[in-house]
Amino acid sequence: MKIFACSDVHGATGTVARALGSEPGLDAIVVAGDLTTHGTPEEAEDFLTALMRFGPPVLAVAGNMDPPLLEETLTARNVSLNGTGVILGEVGFFGVSSCPPTPFRTPYEISEEEIMKRAESGWEAVRAAKRKIFVPHAPPAHTAVDRTWTGLHVGSTAVRDFIERRQPDLVLCGHIHEARGTDWLGKTLIVNCGAAGHGSYAIATIAESASAQLKEVGR
Repeated sequence: MKIFACSDVHGATGTVARALGSEPGLDAIVVAGDLTTHGTPEEAEDFLTALMRFGPPVLAVAGNMDPPLLEETLTARNVSLNGTGVILGEVGFFGVSSCPPTPFRTPYEISEEEIMKRAESGWEAVRAAKRKIFVPHAPPAHTAVDRTWTGLHVGSTAVRDFIERRQPDLVLCGHIHEARGTDWLGKTLIVNCGAAGHGSYAIATIAESASAQLKEVGR
């Protein structure tokens, strides 16, 4: 299975569309949050419609810069992974929107306890799948993919605890733009896709194991 993964779009629909146009043979399109920046349901609708034109199933969670009401849009378009899951072939996708509380009081923040609750609910929805892909907006704490420019680790402790305990095959996340990269927790490959609004995305492959390549539009 070949998966196009991106996060932190912040309204840059055209940039994501250009990336998708350069990646043939996709089996799924995953968006790990921040479709918008304080955006509207209409803006989210337009973005999802643009992605759906490429054909593969689109799956998404909301990010901390998306208003919580966008959950209704994701659900109505049958793309939401927030606290739930979708199985495509042998691969189960599940996720968690939002992020833990920040000093910036962004539009959509939830407690670590709620993050864990939603992660477990999603896991149960895809328990029967042979391979599992976890899509939280926030990266796991104290990894190579949650470090800010100042060196602080600001990821989710609940996301990390969940990964260590459940060991999904792959984690696709975002949130911390400058922490684009990969890391491992046990047998789980973690990919921070970077900021799609700046042209960053990832191509993940699920076969007997998970692998991923970080890419940029036009490169």
